[in-house]
Amino acid sequence: MQKYGIEKIKTIGDAYMCVSGVPDQNNSHALNIIYAAFELRDFVQKRIQELKLQKRPYLEVRIGIHTGSLVAGVVGSKKFAFDLWGDAVNVAARMEQSSEPGAINISEDVCQLVKNNFELEFRDEIEAKNKGKMRMYFVKKAKMKP
Repeated sequence: MQKYGIEKIKTIGDAYMCVSGVPDQNNSHALNIIYAAFELRDFVQKRIQELKLQKRPYLEVRIGIHTGSLVAGVVGSKKFAFDLWGDAVNVAARMEQSSEPGAINISEDVCQLVKNNFELEFRDEIEAKNKGKMRMYFVKKAKMKP
């Protein structure tokens, strides 16, 4: 995460929530988070192969990415926590929930920011909880190295 300037927010059960472009805005936030997602996915897939060879249990990863406005801040008076709120956070969660193991699922908004940098697979409009049908894309690979 540090390599791409990404801020870990928290873990929620088996979910890892992070953000790019906060607290310092940058024009490459969508690219940065996708490059980090590739590395995270590849690490997990390599580990899965090792565990399969050892006939040990393993976990898979689904990744969901969205971009948009949000509110960020520190909450708490005795125990402080940096957190995020807003519709963009909820849509990102829907992207993850609608993804598949080993896949990086992005929203239409992210697609518009990164379509020149990555090969994308349009998935159709998929029903997302409390959001209705949303256009989603799998990120297949980078068109060029970062």
